[in-house]
Amino acid sequence: MHKFSAIAFLFLILFSCKKVEKTSINLELKKELSEIEFRDQALRFITDQTPKDSLDLIAKRIKVDPTYFKNNYKSVSVTLDGENIKRVEEIIAKYGYPGKALVGTPENRAAWIVIQHSSPQVIQKYLPMLREAVKNGDLDRQSLALTEDRNLMYQGKKQIYGSQFFEVNGKPAFWPIENSEKVNELRKEAGFVQTIEEYSKDLYGKDFQYKIYTLEEVRKLQAQ
Repeated sequence: MHKFSAIAFLFLILFSCKKVEKTSINLELKKELSEIEFRDQALRFITDQTPKDSLDLIAKRIKVDPTYFKNNYKSVSVTLDGENIKRVEEIIAKYGYPGKALVGTPENRAAWIVIQHSSPQVIQKYLPMLREAVKNGDLDRQSLALTEDRNLMYQGKKQIYGSQFFEVNGKPAFWPIENSEKVNELRKEAGFVQTIEEYSKDLYGKDFQYKIYTLEEVRKLQAQ
């Protein structure tokens, strides 16, 4: 009886240790991913009208000379994007997808954001991993939906959730949608709060005209 109790107790300890190890947060990696996400996001909102004070703050945080950054923020952005995806791929190679269990929130979306802003080849490479991350609860469905749409657009196919745009005469327009009649229902299932109409007007203003294009129409427009 005592032998059985000792074995059971040992099993409980081993199980508890494994559970703690699995759910413990890697604080160092969490911090690094937070900085990676900042570098990705901050540079995408910079325009020629961005105030100098804001540019100086960003330059300081990403450790770039403020004067150089002000005159070359676009090239700096390209360089940092390359550095970000390189580092994210190193992290994935070591840990797998760095999700909630490893780095908590909101840093669990950092690797996804970098992948989302990378090349079509990189997106296609990691899409199966992102799907698995959603199944495991390490990434939200809405993020995956955005990547699924972008991947389909890059392949010249219709998107599902209505999240991707292209330009028509310099103005944004929705990339063709597979099931436009049920798109809002599909968006809701994927975790989107806004309808496609609300989403587009929020992005591009109340005067945005929601029009459904076919792939054939897109090809003709892009060939002009």
